[in-house]
Amino acid sequence: MEENQREEMDMGIVKISDEVVGVIAGLAATEIKGIVGMSANLVGGITQILTGKKNLSKGVKVNVGESSSTIELYVVVEYGVKIPDVCRQVQENVKKTVETMTGLEVSAVNVHVQNVVIPKQDENQVEYEE
Repeated sequence: MEENQREEMDMGIVKISDEVVGVIAGLAATEIKGIVGMSANLVGGITQILTGKKNLSKGVKVNVGESSSTIELYVVVEYGVKIPDVCRQVQENVKKTVETMTGLEVSAVNVHVQNVVIPKQDENQVEYEE
C-alpha cells in the first residue's frame, strides 16, 4: 500500500494510506442525496464476490502528487435528480471531508457518472385507473 501523507511529529510519524483516503471519499460521496452507490471496476467487483468483504473504497481512485492530490469517483445516481447539482455537492463534500480528516490538500475531485438507477415500484402499490 502506498502511503498518502507522512507527517513527522514529536512522538513519531503519522502515515495515511491511499486506501484510507479512498474509504473517506467513498463514504462522503454516498452521504449526498441522489447518489445510489459507487461503481466498482471489474477487478474490484470480482474480488468483493470472491472474498465476501465489502470494499468501502470501491469506485474511488486516489492520485497523490507532491503537494496535492486528485480523487476520481465513479458513482451511480438515482433517476430524476439533477446530475450536475448532485455531482457538485459530491465534489464539495468529498473535498471538505478528506481535507478535514486527513489534512491532505485536495486539488480536484472528478466525478464520473457510470449508471442511473430507476427506483423499483412496490408490487403492493398498484394504481388502478377508473
